[in-house]
Amino acid sequence: MVKKKNSEVIVIEKADDMPPMPASMGSMRHNKTASWRSIRPIILEEKCKRCMICWKFCPEPAIFPTDPPAIDYEYCKGCGICIEECPFDAIVSEKEGK
Repeated sequence: MVKKKNSEVIVIEKADDMPPMPASMGSMRHNKTASWRSIRPIILEEKCKRCMICWKFCPEPAIFPTDPPAIDYEYCKGCGICIEECPFDAIVSEKEGK
């Protein structure tokens, strides 16, 4: 990636070349994001077809592509994307703290 700053050209070849950012490149593995979750997604093992669409769409590293997929609740922020994207309705939500 090449980024222009004024007339200077900055070449970014790896993640270490990036300036400090509030979000890391594609992974929030360093920041536990569960503290603001209000819903908790639950994978219904009997309905899950192991298509891994939930894993592909999860914006955090919160779903592991295991058999069946597993949710890491320390990093799941409860955005509900996995629930919306599951074509088999195998993920439901419950209110956090239930």
